[in-house]
Amino acid sequence: MGCVPPCSDPPSSENSRANKTTKQQLKLLLEITAELKDRLEQEKLYLAEAQALSHTGSWAWDLTGDNPKLVHWSEEMFRIWGFDPQDGLPTTAEISRRIVPQDLDNVKEGLEKSIHQKVDTCDDFRIMLADGTVKYLHTNRHPVLNAAGEVVKLFGTSIDITERKRNEDALRRSEAYLAETQKLTHTGTFVGDRTTAPLYWSEELFRIFGFDPKDGLPARDQPLERIHPEDLDRFKQAWARAVQEKVDSDLEYRIVLPDGTVKNVYGLGHPVLNANGELIEVVGTTVDITERKRAEKERERLRQLEADLAHINRVSVMGELAASIAHEVNQPLSGVVSNGSACLRWLTRDSPDIEEAREAASRIVRDGKRAAEVIARIRALTTRTATPREKLDLNETIREVLALIGDKAKRKSVIIQARFADDLSPVSGDRVQLQQVVLNLVMNAIEAMSSVVERARELVITTRDVDAGQVQATVEDSGIGLDQDTIGRIFEHFYTTKSGGMGMGLSISRSIVQAHGGRLWAAAKDGPGTIFNFTLPRWGE
Repeated sequence: MGCVPPCSDPPSSENSRANKTTKQQLKLLLEITAELKDRLEQEKLYLAEAQALSHTGSWAWDLTGDNPKLVHWSEEMFRIWGFDPQDGLPTTAEISRRIVPQDLDNVKEGLEKSIHQKVDTCDDFRIMLADGTVKYLHTNRHPVLNAAGEVVKLFGTSIDITERKRNEDALRRSEAYLAETQKLTHTGTFVGDRTTAPLYWSEELFRIFGFDPKDGLPARDQPLERIHPEDLDRFKQAWARAVQEKVDSDLEYRIVLPDGTVKNVYGLGHPVLNANGELIEVVGTTVDITERKRAEKERERLRQLEADLAHINRVSVMGELAASIAHEVNQPLSGVVSNGSACLRWLTRDSPDIEEAREAASRIVRDGKRAAEVIARIRALTTRTATPREKLDLNETIREVLALIGDKAKRKSVIIQARFADDLSPVSGDRVQLQQVVLNLVMNAIEAMSSVVERARELVITTRDVDAGQVQATVEDSGIGLDQDTIGRIFEHFYTTKSGGMGMGLSISRSIVQAHGGRLWAAAKDGPGTIFNFTLPRWGE
């Protein structure tokens, strides 16, 4: 029989178990590796998203060789600098070319400092992309050292701060505009606590109170020491009202600077409350109104001067009308004398005629009232006291003036035509001042026609309602007229075409009309003469 070859020994159970364990471990290792890889990819994705959201890129340079080598340039860095990732990492030259030349030396200085002095550095600089876009970057650098203390790598981040820079520039411009506005308007702003201690002062407020901003905010009592002693209690009361009653509080007061300069200021405080209604702080403004106060005093002085000149003008014109006024007064007085004599005759008869005497006495009363009215108008026009604004019938106001100048017009052979609107709207005004305007215009017209011999001397006065709630009066003469240059100057102070005139009548008249909210102007006629027009707002407009 042939020999049967021996069979190989079957694997032991121990080897089998070892192989199985190895395979399981390998499988587990592969699963862990895959999971770590997925997690790493996920982390890289999160990092890329975070960098995109924060506009922050990361980079790294290897400094172990003779020439520094860029070994990392994140996706966000490509976007910030405008390089294409498909072209690979940019070179040092390409990076340098995109840095704005004026900033390149500062960037190089920061790099050198991090490498040679082995310290973290940072700086801001600008880059310009291929399309001309300029961006602002903030870069941080961190050197990595080996065991020997040599710099082997340089890590860093670059943040696109373009939008922040624009906002900061816009804020600076706004602050500059605000500062200029406060300077122009002499308005300072402040924030204070409940005890008046300053928490914030604008630059203009330092100037108003005469403190130096370089010294910082003044102490609590320092501003109070510069408030005029007579106004200090009122200031404290106003501040307490804002703090305790929690309402806006305002006050005009004076401050006295160390050099003795006194300023008038207007302060307004506004309490700021929290959600519980508790006071947090007081914010407000302080306006230097010194010049305004001075101007108000000057305006009051000028107003008084104009009132005095207007009074002088009225008295002067009344002097020119002395003969006409005497005639106006003499007529009713003559009637009084005549009717008095008649009354005596009726009463001294053997059989007194009581009825005729009564009629004569009635005429005496009528003429006496007429004389009293003339004297009252004269007294009103020559008084210094201003009369209150009232609802006026402009037609009647003008008629009263015409009654005074009637005799003068007759002696100057001037024919007066009054063309008054029957349904003329009432106006609001000072009767005496408006009569002064009419008197000046009528007297000027009569004077302008005094040398006219070849044509009739006609004075036409017209009233009518016009658009926009105005009533208009027109004084038209047939005198020598005015040329355009003269028309442009006749309302100037002290300008006159009369040999003995003051040059104030028309200037005063225009001021009166303007103060009433109206307008006074002159125009040349197509024929001989001049037209003066003035408008006044209707009553209630």
